[in-house]
Amino acid sequence: MSRLNGKRTEAERDGLKVNVAILGAGRIAHHMAETLNAMAEDPRYANLVAPYAVAARDGERAATFAKQYDIPVSYGSYEELLTDPEVDLVYIATPHSLHAEQGIQCLKAGKNVLVEKSFTANASQAQELLDVAHEIELLCTEAIWTRYMPSRGIIDDIIASGAIGEVRTVSANLGYVVSGKARMIDPALAGGALLDVGVYPLNFIDMVMGPRPIERINTAMIRHESGVDAQSSTTIIYQDGTIGIADSSMVSVSDRSASVWGTKGYLVCENVNNVASIDVYDPNHSLVKRHDVPEQLTGYEYQVASAANAILDGKGECPEMPHADTMRIMQLMDRIRSQWGLKYPFE
Repeated sequence: MSRLNGKRTEAERDGLKVNVAILGAGRIAHHMAETLNAMAEDPRYANLVAPYAVAARDGERAATFAKQYDIPVSYGSYEELLTDPEVDLVYIATPHSLHAEQGIQCLKAGKNVLVEKSFTANASQAQELLDVAHEIELLCTEAIWTRYMPSRGIIDDIIASGAIGEVRTVSANLGYVVSGKARMIDPALAGGALLDVGVYPLNFIDMVMGPRPIERINTAMIRHESGVDAQSSTTIIYQDGTIGIADSSMVSVSDRSASVWGTKGYLVCENVNNVASIDVYDPNHSLVKRHDVPEQLTGYEYQVASAANAILDGKGECPEMPHADTMRIMQLMDRIRSQWGLKYPFE
């Protein structure tokens, strides 16, 4: 179990820190460790979270990781993590195909979970994981950092102000050359561009468009020799006549731009994966205003802080990425893969 399960008053919250354990010791786990250390030294977060533990399937690897980041505890198996009562929140940083199984194990052991995107490999797994979270009444939230960042609120405010008029089209792309990584090309690990990089353009579109009904989806992809998607282009046509366009690739470098087109102008975001600035243009393509994004520690701190506050408030989801939004994205990606005829071996 966790020390912090259950609701508490503001007075009872005072002085409580959420102990965070990292499950997995790969590349993204290192970023989280850097984040937790930075948060522990920042007065905005120092009394909220504490880097506590790391677990890997290899004890020596976990110990080396813990030493590198001055993390107090390391485990040579994931099972050891589950039995430690001092663990309050588990950040799951393993391949997509393992998220559902490991998330359920953590929840059943009384641990709240912050699950790296893509939340799971498919919507069926996502629903199973969320069903367990609802039954046990613990926090289960998706770690897609762009949903939690201040840039999201800035974009929402620009659109709500009417500065670009009525939104008609949203376009976003993300591409990196990452096809050399084993997990990216392995169908058994739910590899491919869609779940790893394509999820960001789709989430950007969804953050602007929300849960409006979809009329149809036009999509095409190029397969990697291993069978997973190497790159793709998807157009979402909504019933109200608006359009979302998402492009993703693991075999080419994209400009990472994201744009929202309106009846009175448009806005352009630099880097859909971690928005650095937002430029607003008028119908004559003249720059009206540049909105800078607040300086960040690593960018991961926002999702960690949201999860920690939700735990201390006794909530099962975070407002920035509620379960309904996670399910909508998972169902959308399932629908896209279905049109491609792409199934993972375990499906």
